[in-house]
Amino acid sequence: MARKDTGPDFIEALARGLDVIKAFQPGRPVMSLTEVATAAELARPTARRILLTLEELGYARSEQGGFALTPRILELGVSYVHSTGLWEIARPHMERLVTRTRESSSIAQLDGSDIVYVARVAVPKIVTLSVSIGTRFPALQTSLGKVLLAGLTPAEVAEVLAEPSRSGISARRQPSPDEREAELRDVRAKGWALTDQELALGIRSVAVPLRDGTGRVVAALNVNAHAAETPVEKLTEEHLPLLLRTAGAISADWALYESIPQVTAS
Repeated sequence: MARKDTGPDFIEALARGLDVIKAFQPGRPVMSLTEVATAAELARPTARRILLTLEELGYARSEQGGFALTPRILELGVSYVHSTGLWEIARPHMERLVTRTRESSSIAQLDGSDIVYVARVAVPKIVTLSVSIGTRFPALQTSLGKVLLAGLTPAEVAEVLAEPSRSGISARRQPSPDEREAELRDVRAKGWALTDQELALGIRSVAVPLRDGTGRVVAALNVNAHAAETPVEKLTEEHLPLLLRTAGAISADWALYESIPQVTAS
């Protein structure tokens, strides 16, 4: 179905291709042609041509009577991460933080009402939810999301949270609007956010903002831990000071990076 209110330069075929890629949701690695066409709201012949094109390009494959995406699809997300330069700047700082805390650390950015992980340094521990680059969770139930939402005005928060989550995750806790506003005011005042098993059992984390040279919040950095191993007091008293120093160092490096003219050699 053609989209309404698109400009003269809008490429419908490209949009349909992206719709097909997004049709593959968590828990559905292999989908039939009919399932893909239904999820992408496309005619079967159109969905088939797109899937065969993706297969020829190496982004999809035929499998078990249906289609599946290949690991090469990750190149599309990694291109974004590399293009920002954030990963290269943050990685050494995150690695030192993980060495000192012995806990995993991640960076996320806001995408609608979800957070999306754009960098991660992990330690081998069994956790309730698996996290990797590109993973998305509802923002309001994560420490990373609370920090990012706190960087917005109340009107912007309401607009963002009006968008439905695309994470496929049902959070354990759903705060009321009044609870949400009180929590975000608290995060703005303190400069950090803590969540204790709000998203899923066993997950506890603390997060702080990453800022650009103007002071704008561009991402959030966290330390997450297993609730059975790490009490809240350890997160706030031992890990949080290290997290704040790490965020300050990343923000300073990021501001310096942005201030340098980016020149591409011919």
